[in-house]
Amino acid sequence: MRIISGDLKGKKILLPSDRLTRPLKDLTKESIFNIINHSKLLDVKVEKANVLDLFSGVGSFGLECLSRRALFVTFIENYKDALTILKKNINNMSQQNFSKIIERDIFLENTLKLLNGRFDIIFMDPPYKEKKVLNILNTIIKLNLLKENGVIIIHRHRKEENIFPEKFKTIINKNYGISKIIFGNNLA
Repeated sequence: MRIISGDLKGKKILLPSDRLTRPLKDLTKESIFNIINHSKLLDVKVEKANVLDLFSGVGSFGLECLSRRALFVTFIENYKDALTILKKNINNMSQQNFSKIIERDIFLENTLKLLNGRFDIIFMDPPYKEKKVLNILNTIIKLNLLKENGVIIIHRHRKEENIFPEKFKTIINKNYGISKIIFGNNLA
């Protein structure tokens, strides 16, 4: 897997050797960035964005954001094997000054409370079978982690039922193979 655009274009992202981590496919990742860059329904840009990458895995989404000149990326991951590779990827691409890793289970009550500031882009790529996505969205809304014109991007299995909080507005919903990408934000 390679970074597909920007300052780090052509750099290889190390991938896990196990089957527990499911890296974001290049085609899906490219589609996400095309939607961010070209959709009139979104009012957010990657350049100079503060990004939160939840269930980061090896960091392919967040590193792509940094390659496209995001200001800063906060990665949250707790799976030890993925963390080892995530750290190597950040170091190999010299992005230590533009990123931070929070090594905690996102479902622990205080994990999201550790975050400083608000985010332009929040990306969630939980395991396909994860059922507690609604809890995380409720916490994001409760803690007001998304900036006013920000976007939450959720990567799920296409057969997964969408159950979102009342204060979450779905803007775009696209299917890619067995997965789907949902773009949304907070209702004012």
